[in-house]
Amino acid sequence: MIIKNEVKKLKQITKRLIGIICVLSVFAVFISGCERKSQLTKYEAQFLDLFDTVTTIVGYEESEEDFKQKVEQLQKELETYHELYNIYDTYKGINNIKTINDNAGIKPVKVDKRIIELLERAIELYDLTDGKVNIAYGSVLAIWHDYRTNGINSPEHAKLPTMNELNQASKHTDIKKVKIDKEKATVYLEDKKMSLDVGAIGKGYAVERVGNYAKQIGMKKALISVGGNICAIGTRDDETSWRVGLQNPDMDSQQAYVLKVKLEDKSFVTSGNYQRYYVVNGKKYHHIINPDTKMPANYCASVSVLSSYSGTADALSTALYNMPVEKGKAMIEKMENTEAVWIKNDGTIEYSAGFQDYIAE
Repeated sequence: MIIKNEVKKLKQITKRLIGIICVLSVFAVFISGCERKSQLTKYEAQFLDLFDTVTTIVGYEESEEDFKQKVEQLQKELETYHELYNIYDTYKGINNIKTINDNAGIKPVKVDKRIIELLERAIELYDLTDGKVNIAYGSVLAIWHDYRTNGINSPEHAKLPTMNELNQASKHTDIKKVKIDKEKATVYLEDKKMSLDVGAIGKGYAVERVGNYAKQIGMKKALISVGGNICAIGTRDDETSWRVGLQNPDMDSQQAYVLKVKLEDKSFVTSGNYQRYYVVNGKKYHHIINPDTKMPANYCASVSVLSSYSGTADALSTALYNMPVEKGKAMIEKMENTEAVWIKNDGTIEYSAGFQDYIAE
């Protein structure tokens, strides 16, 4: 996992360009050694500076130049979403999530429709998951973020936030106080101490929209991965499904991936305890906070969701991580075209009823 500070360091030593390079361990793509001959060639590209993680794009195109041109367009599109959904930085001429937070309790903020669309999807998923994913939980998540950052930068001084801090902050997380006026294209937070954090859905929703854009510009066989958010467009060049590796959350294991998943016009998103954490008194505390306890959830090591919509899969992976496996299974079984896989803390694997249809040999 590349966190914000690490990305900034990488930027200092890495030119911002698109390279045709090998896929790193953000995800693994498994390609058959006997693909049929075609006029299309497989290319891969990466860049490091959006959504504080690595973006990898794999695609089949007629030429390297065609691929580069399309990747440049996708990078620009993804950068727009990165700026709109950013909660830490402001950008000239753009009202983003941070702008909304900065004006909490002060005034409505006129925003791009892509912010309103994101927030509306997030509110729907809040209702669907019984509040297990809440974009209005920013005041609590900000406390954990600060403690985690301090703990990473100064491990010897790492400590946990107090329950009093968390309880006080949780008083300002009522999603009903997020007021959206679609006609005026404004968003207003009624509580001046509340703030939005779209980390549980923003990246996935951006990947979903960029995946749609990729189709619009003519990409028919591609994979887009932004951190743990993977979107498959079409098939591989031999008309078989893409194969994607599900990472083993046990980072000490010799087995990097626990299984391979078949993807075709689907998204696959993973949330796990190994991705972003800090250590206090020898114990790891990760970044997925359960709204019920205000502490990192501990029901499993990772949850991955397969869906037609990356934004929905992103939010659901967080929600499922914040509930017992059996409860999560029951929720998934009620949803169409959605499957999930859990890797439990002891390494055992649980699937939703239809997930095994997507497991590759």
